[in-house]
Amino acid sequence: AELVLPPTRSLVRARRSLAGLPGGGGTPLAAGLDVGGAVADTVRRQGDSPLLVVLTDGRANIGRDRQPGRPRAEADALLAAQNWRAEGYAALLVDTSPRSHPAAQALAQAMGARFLPLPYADSSVLSSAVKAAVSGTQGAERNWGAPGQVRA
Repeated sequence: AELVLPPTRSLVRARRSLAGLPGGGGTPLAAGLDVGGAVADTVRRQGDSPLLVVLTDGRANIGRDRQPGRPRAEADALLAAQNWRAEGYAALLVDTSPRSHPAAQALAQAMGARFLPLPYADSSVLSSAVKAAVSGTQGAERNWGAPGQVRA
C-alpha cells in the first residue's frame, strides 16, 4: 500500500489522482487501512478531524505479510478495520462491486463506517455522503457517511 495523494482540499488534485489509479490485481487491504490510519493519526495530531473514504469491494487477497491468500488477508483487513474504529476515526466505505458484496458490508461494520454501495450512487450522492460523514449526520435512507488517497 502506498499514499498517492496526501490529505488535500484540492478537488482538481483528487480527480487527477483518482483517474490514474489502476484497478484489479492483488489487494493488500489491511496494509491500505494501516497507511490510512497513519495518515489519519498525523491529521489528528495537527488538530484536524480525519475522514477515511475507502473505495473497495472488500475482498482482500494479500495479507499484511505480503502473502496471497484470501482467508488470512480478510482476517487482517477486519483487524485493521477494528483498529481504525478503536481510534475513533470517521470513515465512509464505498462498495465498488457491481452488486453490493457482504465482505464490504462486514468491513464497513468493523470500521464503524458509513456504507455506500456504488452501483446506487452518482457523483452527487457520493458528495452528499462525504459531506454527511464530515458533519457527522446520517444520509437520508442509507447508512453512508477529503480525500487523502491510499492505493492498496
